[in-house]
Amino acid sequence: MTDKTRTYAEGIEFTAEVPDEFAGILTPEAVAFVAKLSREYRGRVEELLARRAERQERISAGEMPDFLPETREIREGDWKISPIPDDLQDRRVELTGPPDRKMTINALNSGASCWMADFEDANCPTWHNMLESQLNMKEAIERTIAFDDPKTGKHYELNEDVAVILARPRGWHLFEKHMLVDGEQVPGGLFDFGLYFFHNAQTLLDNGSGPYFYLPKMESHLEARLWNDVFELAQEELGIPRGTIKATVLIETILATFEMHEILYELREHSAGLNCGRWDYIFSYIKKFREHDMLLPDRNSVTMTVPFMRAYSLLTIKTCHQRGAHAMGGMAAQIPRSDDPEWTEFANNKVREDKEREAQDGHDGTWVAHPGMVSLAKKAFDEYMPQPNQLDKIPDVSPSAEDLLEKPEGNITMDGFRNNISVGVQYLAAWLAGRGAVPVFNLMEDAATAEISRAQVWQWIHHQRGILEDGTEVTEDLFNETLDEELEKIKTDIVGPERWEQDEFGKAAELFARISTDDEFVEFLTLPGYEYLD
Repeated sequence: MTDKTRTYAEGIEFTAEVPDEFAGILTPEAVAFVAKLSREYRGRVEELLARRAERQERISAGEMPDFLPETREIREGDWKISPIPDDLQDRRVELTGPPDRKMTINALNSGASCWMADFEDANCPTWHNMLESQLNMKEAIERTIAFDDPKTGKHYELNEDVAVILARPRGWHLFEKHMLVDGEQVPGGLFDFGLYFFHNAQTLLDNGSGPYFYLPKMESHLEARLWNDVFELAQEELGIPRGTIKATVLIETILATFEMHEILYELREHSAGLNCGRWDYIFSYIKKFREHDMLLPDRNSVTMTVPFMRAYSLLTIKTCHQRGAHAMGGMAAQIPRSDDPEWTEFANNKVREDKEREAQDGHDGTWVAHPGMVSLAKKAFDEYMPQPNQLDKIPDVSPSAEDLLEKPEGNITMDGFRNNISVGVQYLAAWLAGRGAVPVFNLMEDAATAEISRAQVWQWIHHQRGILEDGTEVTEDLFNETLDEELEKIKTDIVGPERWEQDEFGKAAELFARISTDDEFVEFLTLPGYEYLD
């Protein structure tokens, strides 16, 4: 059975089949709810995206970000967010990942305080993936989910005690091309949020939890205001008490840093805190200042201890704790390897060091990318934060705009250039094959980390100061030559001929080259990438 044999309200159209297995997700009632959200708010999404483009033009013309004079009263005012629910008081370790069936069960059983079920950067947005993710979440929340691995025969089911769930819908820039309302694509974030909330809000409440979310990629408090309006309408429509929804905003754009108080204020009835989305933050720095003399060094050298990243993380803690909100630490990308004890020890040490710094600074919890890192991160926070959180710890810092924009020292190297190309192509190949989070060179890569790689390559090619430390100018010719060399290494030394064909590395290389060399900077690699997906 397909959508053509189902009855939906007037003006609603699906451009792909709706298989029988997902009929319980795309019910007429659920679809009508999503359609209502889209009709109500799609116009505002487009207006906000237009504001982003206008802001970028001003930045490229020389206008640098600063704290907003018109919202000074909010920053200086004495106010707090609404109380945080009991099951979100202790968030010391949050695991993240795509809501595929096996991952969902393993993540919820991992011992992490919370799990962020990711409909965004760690989830490739094929039609099948987006629907299956919703089904998996519905069954997980109903506690009926199970999985039998066809390769190993191993059976997976939920433990009695599981992690608290937070869902991350797509950002405002992405649209769901497979669902049209009045001839227009539905904003991807509304599609993800709407289906999840419709099917799970009441069940979550019945289970003693609630509909909790992470909100990505915002660039202003006006974008947070839109989410708040969405929440109010959604709660009203389904008869869910106002303020039930709680959302943690990822501060992962350089512009959002200057509006953290304002973002919390807009969401104050629905806020649960802010998170240092470090990888997207670095990407945002490159993207926003791509035409300025602000080239970042090799991505591996831009750590949380460089001045502008340190200023941002401490300001996040201070802002949150002033407002009674949680300040969550960022992602540690290192993952353990069972076949490489030496690497695993190195990775463990890096993660431990990162999490101890966060806990000592005042973060209330942190992110890890792999279940094997949960206990290590928990131990770090247990040592420095024996209580559920540390909302009473307010860093004595007041970073200026200059501090938040300070360019770190370091070089652009041929090794960094090669790494960017190889990582970018390997990730895109996996993404085009339907996988949103994949290990590359022993690091967990998702769309955010891949964005850094391709943005740096674009900037180095197009900027007059794109010169390697040995004096070599980064040109399109150098890129093409290096790309060919890295592709051969990937095919011969890393994946082998079979997987090379299976994951369509040729398409990935074509896309990576396109977005790295085009005269115009592509805002997000997922936008042209989405054209390749079913």
